[in-house]
Amino acid sequence: MYVELKQINKSFGDFQASRDVSFGIEKGSLVALLGPSGSGKTTILRMIAGLETPDSGDIIIDGARVNDIPPAERGIGFVFQNYALFRYMTVYDNIAYGLKIKKMPKEQIKKRVTELLELTGLTGMEKRYPNQLSGGQRQRVAFARALAPEPQLLLLDEPFAAIDAKVRHELRTWLREMILKVGITSIFVTHDQDEAVEVASQIIVTNQGRIEQIGEPKEIYTEPKTPFVTEFIGQPTFIEDYGKLKGFRKEKKYKGAIIRPEFVEAFKSDNKTFKDVMDCSEEGVITDILFRGTSLELKLDVGGVTLTTHRSLDRRKVSVGEKMRVIIYRVFAVDETAAYPMDNEELAKRNVKYNHLEAYLYSKDGYFVV
Repeated sequence: MYVELKQINKSFGDFQASRDVSFGIEKGSLVALLGPSGSGKTTILRMIAGLETPDSGDIIIDGARVNDIPPAERGIGFVFQNYALFRYMTVYDNIAYGLKIKKMPKEQIKKRVTELLELTGLTGMEKRYPNQLSGGQRQRVAFARALAPEPQLLLLDEPFAAIDAKVRHELRTWLREMILKVGITSIFVTHDQDEAVEVASQIIVTNQGRIEQIGEPKEIYTEPKTPFVTEFIGQPTFIEDYGKLKGFRKEKKYKGAIIRPEFVEAFKSDNKTFKDVMDCSEEGVITDILFRGTSLELKLDVGGVTLTTHRSLDRRKVSVGEKMRVIIYRVFAVDETAAYPMDNEELAKRNVKYNHLEAYLYSKDGYFVV
């Protein structure tokens, strides 16, 4: 492991920000620390950087314990949420700042800055000042400045938080490509699950100072290990009495179940695609319809339970108050410590299964939903 945290604890007064935090990161990885506000993710990042000191535990980078090593000597580049650019310095001077501090020869500085301007798509902007740049361009300058001293580890604290939605989406792709191209081990903090899933090769989910789960994005999404991860990832609905739903039996050992939109299919009663599983469905009523750009989000009342599902725009028009047939493919039953996938028993009797990776229903005779 290139970066290791071993039983890290950190408190600020009565607030414990980190509780026995332990994990390892391989060299060259792009890792997201994902969690809600106050979950401890930024504290972890700042301790790795040396901006905070753990109360106990060890931080190891490239085999060396760095707890007592000053931030400037850890070989780390840091990109702050608010960019932290020097307002009265040009783009060139902002990028060159760390190299000048190291007293690098001018020709070497010029060569390195020129390389980074090209790498980050800022060529021709070197004489501009931060207030002459867009938010996305300022973030690229901050990224280039952090890379200038050629750190072995790059840390980013919510790097897209101050950028509008369209530019943020573009920068996600750009950042992933740049980091993979440079090959630098990187850790970024985010509370945006879409951002983590899209950018990171590995996700560490934090909650109340603890690590809830570590895994690849697909694993975190499809195989949540704890109730928190199950509810935090995706667009979940918690139902206490899930035994009301057709195809599911409530077991006393579970406190309830979590259902995601992709586990719910709503269709019109005359839809022949579902004729072989019609008796596995139950009646629901559309209570709300929201346009989500690429799809419709439907709210359904199913026997007093409110469920959410998504509907493709190319399917037949539906309206509020319309009765639909509804099938729930799967739920995650949860107790106090873990989550357990539970498939619809009525579908199982007919050898019909739910593909959780592709979100469709299928049987030996073919697909029901694609």
